[in-house]
Amino acid sequence: MAPHNDSSPAGNFTNGFNGMALQSSGLSSLTVEDLTAELGSSYDSSTLDTPVSHVKRPLVPGVYVPTMCFFDKETEDVDTVTIAHHAVRLARAGVTGLATQGSNGEAVHLTHTERQVVTATTRKALNEAGFSQMPIIVGCGAQSTREAVLLCRQAWQAGGDYALVLPPSYYAPLFAPSSQTILEFFNAVADASPIPIIIYNYPGAVNGMDMSSDIIVQLAQHPNIVGVKLTCGNTGKLNRVVAGTRKLSKEYDPLNPDFLVLAGSADFSIQALAAGGHGILAGLANIAPKACIKTIELWNQGKHTEAQGMQEVVSQGDWTAIQDGVIGVKAGLEEWAGYGGYCRSPLPRPTPEQSKNWKNGFKDLIMLEKSL
Repeated sequence: MAPHNDSSPAGNFTNGFNGMALQSSGLSSLTVEDLTAELGSSYDSSTLDTPVSHVKRPLVPGVYVPTMCFFDKETEDVDTVTIAHHAVRLARAGVTGLATQGSNGEAVHLTHTERQVVTATTRKALNEAGFSQMPIIVGCGAQSTREAVLLCRQAWQAGGDYALVLPPSYYAPLFAPSSQTILEFFNAVADASPIPIIIYNYPGAVNGMDMSSDIIVQLAQHPNIVGVKLTCGNTGKLNRVVAGTRKLSKEYDPLNPDFLVLAGSADFSIQALAAGGHGILAGLANIAPKACIKTIELWNQGKHTEAQGMQEVVSQGDWTAIQDGVIGVKAGLEEWAGYGGYCRSPLPRPTPEQSKNWKNGFKDLIMLEKSL
């Protein structure tokens, strides 16, 4: 990975995306007045005073959680206190890493500044709670190569360790054939990003675009592309990606693979492990991190019958989360953990009847979680 270049953000792209300069100190170029105007008066500006420590935090097999972004129920301002509390709660439960700015993190509802604040708040909270070695993955998908590179660099400035990148899709009918545009996009972003890239294959978020195992394995040859999240649910594809990327490794280490292959949903955790996957990056772990961790631990210990039984409960709980998305997950947190709140507009707030149904939908999963 190329060394970081700290300089003024002025300049242009005539020399390629690697000519795009970095701000010297992340969010510190923004004044307290600027942040108050954008984030609300409740924002704690001390986050800006915390220096970002860029240390190597390896990606290892396990349970990664795409965290929620929380908002004030009245103003919809970003609630950094709850963001910090939630991150530490997950870390203490034993998860392997966190991801900000994913689908569960409502990245599409946030400004660039808010995205940086969420990541910086998460990093600061983890460090202060004794989890400074826990990696943070940051969602950096965008429709243009330029903005994706900018998001990767802002993620680095805010303390992120890896960038989770969706393929662009808005102009997909105009793309070059044989996925050439997608290959060029990911290679260009990886060339310019100061942090390694994780490919995000989520057809539901990109007009049905479903990257093939051949394309993913081809991209895995880039030294700055280090993993993939497969929310497509295709375990055959997952197996092909694991096998193909394993062959690229000189000395494959299942405990520290060169290319991490993660299932994008908790409802096929052990199926992914059976196919050679390395774990999950799944929203359900916001509600039941211990159940997700224990399911994987049992499988890895060879206790397959026990793992299958636990997977059944996890899968049923995940079905509630899948059907109702981030609205249902937040409602479940609110009902069972006492916090969660609402999504940012224009997403609707749940009715009392909906909240009751979602609470019941998660009941067996929560009982399992509390028993662990």
